[in-house]
Amino acid sequence: MSENSFRTLRWQVAVRRHPSAFLLAAQVLSLIIYPLFDQMASGRVVFGAVGVLVLALAVWVVNRSPASSWIAWTLAVPAFVLSLASVVMVSETLLVTSSALEALLYFYAAGSLIAYMMSDHRVTTDELYAAGATFTLLAWGFAYAFLVCQAWFPGSFTGAVEPERPRAWLELLFLSFTNLSAVGLGDVIPLSPPARVLVMLEQFAGVGYVAVVVSRLIGLTMLRHGKP
Repeated sequence: MSENSFRTLRWQVAVRRHPSAFLLAAQVLSLIIYPLFDQMASGRVVFGAVGVLVLALAVWVVNRSPASSWIAWTLAVPAFVLSLASVVMVSETLLVTSSALEALLYFYAAGSLIAYMMSDHRVTTDELYAAGATFTLLAWGFAYAFLVCQAWFPGSFTGAVEPERPRAWLELLFLSFTNLSAVGLGDVIPLSPPARVLVMLEQFAGVGYVAVVVSRLIGLTMLRHGKP
């Protein structure tokens, strides 16, 4: 076997064994490149392409979990089409609709990964990647929910900078990450009752995720390494 063939085989094995790692990497990569394209006219196209990649990876990890993949496809296909249409047509209505579907897909994918991690008493490397990917899926899901809430209930969020304008996507994602991780940085604040309910639900989800899923993985890992 040639060296190139061996590398290709190793790559294929890694892809099959650690699908959650690729989803986590795509989410982190999108965070890194967002500031680079935020002010560019082509930025929305780039973000749309990254979003499509994340959607495909989310469906992929659902396929590897105990969850039903047809539900993921039912959410992903129209979300994919509407997301592309919103970029091409520069339509806020299509963007909000696709955001609602993406939020549902990310929540479903996060739930499927949690079921995958809780399905046995053995902690694998992919389950550790899944723990990180699940956190990013929840953060993205709530950020899209915040975006939909802001469109349906104008004035739902305010901020330290230009408090009267609607919050940008990165601001809502920042709020989601700080809220889910219980950091509590308060430069973006929910004002309307629906927005505050969403924020409280995310706080509950963040605490529950750490208390149940992450602590379980840590405990099982310590037990495994503590055995003689």
